[in-house]
Amino acid sequence: MFHLSHLLSWLARFCAILAGLLLTAITLMTCASIIGREFIGRPITGDFELSGVAAGAAIALFMPLCQVRRGNIIVDFFTTRCSSSTIHRLDRLGAWLLAVCFFILAWRTGVGGLNAFQSSSGTMILGFPEWITYGFMVPAFGLTSLIASAQAIGLMDNNGSELR
Repeated sequence: MFHLSHLLSWLARFCAILAGLLLTAITLMTCASIIGREFIGRPITGDFELSGVAAGAAIALFMPLCQVRRGNIIVDFFTTRCSSSTIHRLDRLGAWLLAVCFFILAWRTGVGGLNAFQSSSGTMILGFPEWITYGFMVPAFGLTSLIASAQAIGLMDNNGSELR
């Protein structure tokens, strides 16, 4: 049987793979641009724009896996002497707060993406449509919010597995 936690974990890994592919493409493009600049005197026009666009999308795409693994910053200085049940409750509260923050990020990023699409906003040199980047960010932020919500209500543990 396929459980929600398995689906969320799979989607998070898929997003991370997409992010890795984007970063690989940035690296190859940067190498090609440097080689072109040094050997034939022609770099790839707008390479820094494309790098920025792809890096922004990649960062957002890594967020779901980071949350599945609870890789976000945890400050345990004040809770070292707390009981495990108190720490567990604080972890759930933190997951709820993160879920709300990422829901708001997804919502506002979606609004920004629609605005960029309607105004045909693009980068300065290439005119690369900005809404495409938003198109990667919104689902990733929404998925991160769903994962944090599942963790907050106790459906997922620290490894993205279903709690029994």
